Amino acid sequence: MPAPHELTAQQLYHACDVAELGCDSTSDLPDLEASLGQERALAALNFGVGIRHEGYNLYVMGSPGLGKHAIVRHLLGQQAAQIEPPSDWCYINNFRTPHKPRVLHLPAGTGSGLQADMRALVRSLLTALPAAFDSDDYRNAMQALKDKFKTREEELFGSVDSQARASGIILLRTPAGFTLAPLKDGEVLDAEAFDKLSAEEKQQIEEHTERIRQVLRQALQQGAAASREHDQQVEQLNEAVTRATVERQFTDLEARYSRLAEVTAFLDEVKRDIVEKGLEIFGSEPAEKLLDRQRLTPFNRYFVNVLVDNGGSQGAPLVYEDYPSYQNLIGRIEHQAHMGTLHTDFTLIKGGALHRANGGYLLLDVRKLLTTPFAWEALKRALQARELRIQSLEQILSLASTISLEPDPIPLEVKVVLIGDRLLYYLLTQYDPELPLLFKVEADFAEDLPRSADNTRLYAQLIATLQRREQLRPLDAPAVARLIEQAAREAADGEKLSLHLQDLLDLMREADYWAGQQQRAQVRREDVEQAVRERLHRADQLRERLLEAALRDLRHIDTEGQCVAQINGLAVLQLGAHAFGHPARISATARLGDGKLIDIEREVELGGALHSKGVLILSAYLASRFGGSQPLSFSASLVFEQSYGGIDGDSASAAELCVLQSALAGLPLRQDLAITGSVDQHGRMQVIGAVNEKIEGFFDLCAARGLSGSQGVIIPHGNIKHLMLRREVVDAVAAGRFHVHAVEHAEQAMALLTGLPAGDVDAQGRFPAGTINGAVQRRLRELSELRQRYAHPQSDGPAGNGQADM
Repeated sequence: MPAPHELTAQQLYHACDVAELGCDSTSDLPDLEASLGQERALAALNFGVGIRHEGYNLYVMGSPGLGKHAIVRHLLGQQAAQIEPPSDWCYINNFRTPHKPRVLHLPAGTGSGLQADMRALVRSLLTALPAAFDSDDYRNAMQALKDKFKTREEELFGSVDSQARASGIILLRTPAGFTLAPLKDGEVLDAEAFDKLSAEEKQQIEEHTERIRQVLRQALQQGAAASREHDQQVEQLNEAVTRATVERQFTDLEARYSRLAEVTAFLDEVKRDIVEKGLEIFGSEPAEKLLDRQRLTPFNRYFVNVLVDNGGSQGAPLVYEDYPSYQNLIGRIEHQAHMGTLHTDFTLIKGGALHRANGGYLLLDVRKLLTTPFAWEALKRALQARELRIQSLEQILSLASTISLEPDPIPLEVKVVLIGDRLLYYLLTQYDPELPLLFKVEADFAEDLPRSADNTRLYAQLIATLQRREQLRPLDAPAVARLIEQAAREAADGEKLSLHLQDLLDLMREADYWAGQQQRAQVRREDVEQAVRERLHRADQLRERLLEAALRDLRHIDTEGQCVAQINGLAVLQLGAHAFGHPARISATARLGDGKLIDIEREVELGGALHSKGVLILSAYLASRFGGSQPLSFSASLVFEQSYGGIDGDSASAAELCVLQSALAGLPLRQDLAITGSVDQHGRMQVIGAVNEKIEGFFDLCAARGLSGSQGVIIPHGNIKHLMLRREVVDAVAAGRFHVHAVEHAEQAMALLTGLPAGDVDAQGRFPAGTINGAVQRRLRELSELRQRYAHPQSDGPAGNGQADM
C-alpha cells in the first residue's frame, strides 16, 4: 500500500495570488456586466421568458443567498420594458343581474379617466336634476297638468251632483269617499225623518239613490282613468325633463368614448337607468352629504371600479407578491357592515397580484406560497383556466351564507416565476402531477464555479461591482484576494468559489465597517480578516462551551498517549449558518460471539440511516478481509461516548473500523491523532464533508492544552483539494507543531495510529506476525477455536453423553 502522506503547509490553504488579479484596488476594475457562473440558469430564464406557449412558466431553484431574486428581476425588467403596457381592467354594474358585475376591457390609462368622468357625471347630475325640477318651466308645466286634472275632476263630479239634486239626492264628500243622502225641502233627511216617510216615498228615494249611485260609479271610474292619465302625463313630463338634462350631461362623455364600443354600450345603459330612476335616486339628498357619508350609495351603480390601472406603466408589469395569500393572489370581495347586516356591490371588488401582473410577469416565493392555505391550488386553477374568477373562500368552503357577487372572469395571460429551493421542486414534481404541466422550465442556479485564473479575475470584478453598488470603500488587492479565499472556504473546496453573493456582500459590508473604525480610505486584508474573526466570534459560544468541557475533563477527550479500543473521531455541528467541528471519543468492545456487530447509537435510535450504513459497510470489510476461510466468532459494540443527541453521516466509519480492530487485536491507538473519513467495503477512504471545520476542532483542543509536536489529524486523500484551513492551523503545521495526514486506505490510517505495518496476505491467506492484520487475524482465530470448543465439548466419563450427573 502507498505510504501515508503528510501534507505541507502549502497544501492546507489554497491561497489567491494577488498578481493574478491585475489591479491595485477595486477602483481599477470595471463592472461585471453578466451574472458570474450562472450561464445555465440564464439560458433557461431567457428560454422561459421568450417562449409564449401555454404551461411554460418558470421554477427558479437554488439555495438562499445566490442572488436569484435580483437576477430574475433584472432580466424580467429588461424584457418587460420592451412590451407594450397591457389593458386596464374594470368592473361595472350589470343593470339586468346586479349580482353578476360585468368586466370592462379598456386601453391602458383609460380606466381611471372613465372612473373620474362617471363620478363627475354623478356629481353634476346631483346638481342639475334637482335644478331642472325646480325651474319655472317645470313648475308651470306641472301646474298645467294639475289644473287640467282638477278641471276634469270637477266636471265629472259636478255633473253627478247636478243629477243628484234634480232627483232629490245630495252628493256628500267624506274622508272615506263619496256618499249619497236624500233631500227634502232643501234639507238632508236624517234616519228618524226618513223613517216617518211613507213607503211610497221611501221606495222613490231608494230608486233615485240607486240611479245616482250608478252615475257616481261611472264618474269614479272616469276619475280614476283621468288620474292615471294625469300620473302618466306627470311621468312623461318628468322623463322628458330628466332626459333633456341627462342628454346634455352625456354629450361630452359620448363624444369622448365614441371609439370604445364597450364604453358606449355602458353609457347607454347608464343613461337609460338614470332616466328611469332619476327622481328616485338623485332627488333624495344633497350630493356631498350622500356621497361622503357612506361607501355604498345609490349612485354606485353608475360608477366604474378600476381593478387594474396601467396608465403610468412603461412596459409590461413585473409584480412580486411578498405575501401570496389566496386573497392577495386572486382578489377579494369586501363587505360593509350596516345595521348588523353585511352589504356589498361591485365597487368593493379588489384585485390581486394576478390581476396586476396580467399581461406581464408575476414573481412568487414558493415556500411562502405553499405555506399559505389554498393559495397554491388557486394559482394552478387560474393558470389552467387562463382566467381570473374572484370567489370568496367562505363561498368555496360553504362556511358562510352571506349574499355575495359573482363577477365575470377576466382573461389571464401571465408568466409566473416561482423562486425556491431544489427540495421543494423535486417534492412538488413527485407529489403534484400538475406542476410539470404548468411549470415546464426549471432554471437551476449554480452554487459555485471552478477557481480558474480567468474566473478569479471575474470574481474580483464582481467584488468591485458590489463595492460600487453598495457605496463601500474601495478594497485593495490583498483584501480582494482574501475575499476570494474566503469564497473558496464558503464553497468548502479550495478549487471552487462560492456564488452565494449575499454572504460575500455581508462580509464586504462588515470589512468596510472595520476599515471605518480604523479611519482607512481603503479596505485592507486585515479588515477582512477581522470581519471573519468577529463573525466567527459572535456565533462561537457553543463551540467554546464544548471546548471548555473538554479542557475541564467533563468531556473525556485524550490528546496524548495511547489506549486500546479508544479513538478520537471528528464530528461537526451545524447551527444555523454556523458550523464548527469538535472531537468525539469513539470506543469499542470485542468478545466471543457469533459475528454480530452492535451499533449502540442505532439500538437507542440516536444513529441516523447513513451512520448505520457506514457501520454495516465496515463490518462487511472485516468479513471480507478476515472471514474468507473461517467464520467470524466475535461480538462487538461501537458507541460515541458522552453523545446525547442524534448522530448521522458515515464520516466516522474509518474511525470505527480502526477502533474495532484495536479492540479485537488489543492494539493501542495513538490519542494524539484524530481521524475522519468514510470507508467502502474494500477499506478505501472516501471523502467527507466539513473537513476544514473538523480539523480545526481537534486543533483548537490540542492548542488549548499545548501543542506537543506529535498531534494531528488523519483525513481521506481526496479531501486535500477541499482544504482552506485557518491561518493558525497552517502556521502550526509549517512549524512542525501539528500534522495533517492524508491517506487512501484504512490500513494506512491504522499504521499511523499503531506504528505497525498493515501486513500483506500470503498465498495461504495468512498475514505475517508483527503486523496489524496479523494481530487481528490471530485474535479472530483464537475466538473461532474457543467457539468451536464450547460448541463441541470433549466427552469425559459418564457425563460424556451430554447428560449431567445430579
